[in-house]
Amino acid sequence: MSRVRTRPTRDETCEKLFEAAARVFEEQGIGGASIEALAAAAGFSRGAFYSNFKSKDELIIAMLEDHVDRSIRRNRDLLAQHSNIEDFLEALKNMDRSQDPLGRAPLLHMEMILYVARAEKRRPELAKRLRALRKLIADIVETTLKNSGQPDALNPAWTGAILLALEDGFRLHRLIDPETTPADSFLRAVGDLRRAIGIIANS
Repeated sequence: MSRVRTRPTRDETCEKLFEAAARVFEEQGIGGASIEALAAAAGFSRGAFYSNFKSKDELIIAMLEDHVDRSIRRNRDLLAQHSNIEDFLEALKNMDRSQDPLGRAPLLHMEMILYVARAEKRRPELAKRLRALRKLIADIVETTLKNSGQPDALNPAWTGAILLALEDGFRLHRLIDPETTPADSFLRAVGDLRRAIGIIANS
């Protein structure tokens, strides 16, 4: 007779820690959150935390990596279903981010990036994820341009860099002044830019 597994797997433990850490960081701030508070919020001991992560910084890097991986999978799934630019943007507005702690909390996402970026030795970790997101957006731009019948209208790689910088800028603005920066500011700006430069979708 096989034994029933009662201990969570490492992936399950990490998922619980990510969810708990997002809550604690939002409530206490990243700098003010202790390892004990993070572990307790997830229902684990301090030892269980250290069996998975060496430090709070390592946890944050892992959370950012998880967010990038989820974002890439979600966006590529959407692109496979909606290669028309208008349909893709509409699907992006309605994307389910419920399973992604940082997808649900874009302001916390930005705070975590700034927190990690202060440590120079950690910046290469951020750069690696930045390049992955740029590549994702460049692929989306290239595919949607081809399907609009205007494959040479823009440089996909450069446009991807511009759009990612625009998204990060709106996140920072929303962090500073949420009253005048709606949550959908980035997608509204993308729609306005698309119309301004004459990128249209084929029906």
